[in-house]
Amino acid sequence: MKMAVHGIDLGTTYSCIASIDQVGRAEVHRNQEGSDTTPSVVFFETWDNVIVGQTAKDSAAVYPDDVVSLVKRDMGHGTTRTLHGRDYTPEEISAFILRKLVEDVKVTEGAEVCDVVVTVPAYFGAAERDATRKAGRIAGLNVIDIVSEPIAAAITYGVLNPSQDCRILVYDLGGGTFDTTVITLRGGDIEVVCTDGDHELGGTDWDSELVEFLAERFRQEHPEVSDPLDNKQTEQDLRRLAEDLKKTLSSRMKHAVRVMHEGRVTSVEMSRAEFESVTRHLLDRTIAITRRTLETARSRGVTEFDHLVLVGGSSKMPAVAAALEQEFAIVPQLRDPDLAVAKGAALYAFEETYRRLLSSGKREQAEEMALGAGLSATQQMEIEKRTIKTVASRAFGIVTTDKRTRREYVTHLVHANDPLPADVTQTFYTLDDDQRRVAVEVMEQAGSAESDRLDDNNEIGKGDLSIPPNKRAGFPLEVTFTLDPSGLLHVTARENETGERLDLDIQIGGMSEEEVLMSRTSLSAVQVS
Repeated sequence: MKMAVHGIDLGTTYSCIASIDQVGRAEVHRNQEGSDTTPSVVFFETWDNVIVGQTAKDSAAVYPDDVVSLVKRDMGHGTTRTLHGRDYTPEEISAFILRKLVEDVKVTEGAEVCDVVVTVPAYFGAAERDATRKAGRIAGLNVIDIVSEPIAAAITYGVLNPSQDCRILVYDLGGGTFDTTVITLRGGDIEVVCTDGDHELGGTDWDSELVEFLAERFRQEHPEVSDPLDNKQTEQDLRRLAEDLKKTLSSRMKHAVRVMHEGRVTSVEMSRAEFESVTRHLLDRTIAITRRTLETARSRGVTEFDHLVLVGGSSKMPAVAAALEQEFAIVPQLRDPDLAVAKGAALYAFEETYRRLLSSGKREQAEEMALGAGLSATQQMEIEKRTIKTVASRAFGIVTTDKRTRREYVTHLVHANDPLPADVTQTFYTLDDDQRRVAVEVMEQAGSAESDRLDDNNEIGKGDLSIPPNKRAGFPLEVTFTLDPSGLLHVTARENETGERLDLDIQIGGMSEEEVLMSRTSLSAVQVS
């Protein structure tokens, strides 16, 4: 049985998986239900039987307490969901989605999935990226790399236009996250200039506005019954109606739905203009972030753009293209928005595996892999020399204390949009005589702008570093932040005076390595379908 590398778009609302076919093209694998994409919804029917996808989504109306959706928004936050008496982390729930994608490839095509690249929003921080990697490991996969969704989309675009040097603005509006990224393509090389976004803004927020709109119309017509949003089953029905209404209004000018609750029925007709008016504030938020991204790009020498590429299923709403063209005077291009990210991840996975084989001296194996994909010698040379450069999505630092005022603040070592990989070392000093320990608290920028206030940053890891005895205040400590091209962070704190090197590896994210291994073992007994 032939092994292949795969790219996975692990989306907030829909996910899909792709690989390279025998003629070098990225191909999305359909699930057992015959669809290119699988809803990222998990139904815990029993403790040992989990259902993922459309059936799980349909079950939400009947079993709302046993269905989990939008888990991507919880990645890296350390939250848990209790189902059938067991607490599940976001990594574990995401692992079930990954297992469904992998199992479908095995059943429908007889192909084993082992080595994968998983995509994340460009604005995901270190904790979210680390959690995504761990989800893959819990699912039994070898995660080669984590790659940002706009980069994956740009790879797909670059393959379609291999000889074209250009500057691209990627507008990625998915089901639960939004990113906007400026990318340059030069001689096949891909370079991220800057990125910005909001990982709690996406198509599901448009749905929520429609849910409230439909519920309010029902309340006005039937004030004598309870609020439909107080009933979990009715709320799930409204969410299904809202999503269908949103999608229908992308192709029709008006549409009607029926809201049912406690034996009452309200027929609600909505026009596209009404829909766009109700949700305009959400679209305006994406425009503001895009405008901010362009300002950063201009400060880095990119003042004009050749293409504005729309990615993500929610970017298909007509109002999106219209608003972007009016605001930025660029005609947006909607190219395979649902599948472009998974295809780009597959291309990246293939190329990265090929380059790693070459770098490890396995040229024969690399060439066999390339020939299996129908690549010519010229194409192989292009892959070998291609580079991908990206930037930090946010600022990262540690908590420090002012010696005089004892005010705590954040000192950032890595800043948003710094080129990656980044390797920064800074010296800090103890505050007191005979201080025996230092708490190293790793912080990540939380808001849209860098700030040294603790409230404007999130703690993503911490640990203690021991100090030798009898040291005066001002004893030096070195802290090193290493942020790799995938956006994964490694932090080391050390003191060197005694000749003994003390390293402190900060655990980023919610799950430890031991917990990941335990979850992989315990959840392997759970049936996923």
